[in-house]
Amino acid sequence: MDTIFNPIVGGLLIGATATIYLLTIGKVIGISGILSQLLFNKERFLPFLFIAGLIIGGSAYGILTEQTVAFPENRSPLLLIISGLLVGYGTRLGGGCTSGHGVCGISRLSPRSITATLVFMLTAIITVSVLH
Repeated sequence: MDTIFNPIVGGLLIGATATIYLLTIGKVIGISGILSQLLFNKERFLPFLFIAGLIIGGSAYGILTEQTVAFPENRSPLLLIISGLLVGYGTRLGGGCTSGHGVCGISRLSPRSITATLVFMLTAIITVSVLH
């Protein structure tokens, strides 16, 4: 039951959050944009609350529920830094991240977001296929 219930509830919460954010803040929700606001804008309170909520919520879920997927093995700190920089570069190049394009852009039927999400997913599928 949890295998069906958890993704449905998670998807509903993500959709509700994106809708509430758009209606109250007036902007499309995207993690990279919110993180950029936190790092580079003078008004940092709302972006801080959003990022803190992501960290606290994800941590609480991990602590309060039984995890069925094994935690990944240790990775090289240099590999993690390079990966993070590449993701950041790709986010800027693509004009947004998967959350902004995939959740909000597709729901608004944005051709740019639909194309970007297809490219994200295809790249991920090819990467996993090649590495495994």
